[in-house]
Amino acid sequence: MSREPLFKMSEAGLFCPRGAFYVDPWAPVSTAVITHAHADHAVKGSRRYITAEPGKWVLWSRMGQHARIESLKYGESVDLNGVHVSLHPAGHILGSAQVRAEYKCEVWVISGDYKVAPDATCATFEPIRCDTFVTESTFAQPIFQWQPQEVIFSEIHDWWQANQADGQASFLFAYALGKAQRLLAGLDSSIGPIFVHRDIDTVNSHYRQSGVTLSAARVPNAGMTTAEWNRSLILQPPSARWKQGFPHLGHYKNAFVSGWMTLPDSLHERRVHSGFALSDHADHRELLGAIAATGAERVFVTHGYIDEFVAELRTLGYDAVAQRTPRCRRPPKVQSPASL
Repeated sequence: MSREPLFKMSEAGLFCPRGAFYVDPWAPVSTAVITHAHADHAVKGSRRYITAEPGKWVLWSRMGQHARIESLKYGESVDLNGVHVSLHPAGHILGSAQVRAEYKCEVWVISGDYKVAPDATCATFEPIRCDTFVTESTFAQPIFQWQPQEVIFSEIHDWWQANQADGQASFLFAYALGKAQRLLAGLDSSIGPIFVHRDIDTVNSHYRQSGVTLSAARVPNAGMTTAEWNRSLILQPPSARWKQGFPHLGHYKNAFVSGWMTLPDSLHERRVHSGFALSDHADHRELLGAIAATGAERVFVTHGYIDEFVAELRTLGYDAVAQRTPRCRRPPKVQSPASL
């Protein structure tokens, strides 16, 4: 390996001095390699963006029409001042990528956010062999163990149909970029009409432009009838609470879709009737499996249960290091599985 680490943390984010580029910087820089278009990974103002081809339209919509965005096909390599950089599927959302950087036989992989479960709206996570792996730890606690998505969709369908039987609309809160589209790709539209918030509708258009098939869905002001209200499922981002902007205000039930719904107090904290634990992040077992598949000896841990996961990885023989950034918020405390 080279004497100096290939990457280091700077005031603007994870920086590769040799290659003169940043990965997911939180301030404008000259060259930003972006793992995906979520706001905590992509900010406006950089001179040059490099991202994976499938997610270029989503990133463009968020960075602005004047942003200079270059896209790479998965596995395609670009030379950045002697550092060979390629992007590989992360399985998080459309266009999400792991950044592989190689210089003089030293290989780093910065994973961004990732999940290993299949998802019809994005390419599946691909383990990449490396010396150093940078991993998130959003759900890096044993309590977080996801059920197969088919089970979760079945639960959502049952909940929706039960609400219909009671003459109530079904409000489903989900993040506008990624989660909402995953739901639309898996929901059974034959059960009833599906409506979406305008912010979700905007993202849907970029997904469809990228070739992703989604269930038909309308914004609520596009001719919703009273009969449709009683049978409808309405997707809303968490920021658009309750029934704002809907022409027919009747009885309803609401639910939140997130991995955080695993926690015992989640319904009370989210102020919803029901919850479904469908996440676009890897669970505890999947994180361990993904790390093992890289063959990395050194693991940098960020974004989540950092200290707990670093300690666990060290017991497994990894050279694990905590990597905090200004965006690393302390996640909720969890009880051990035995105490729940």
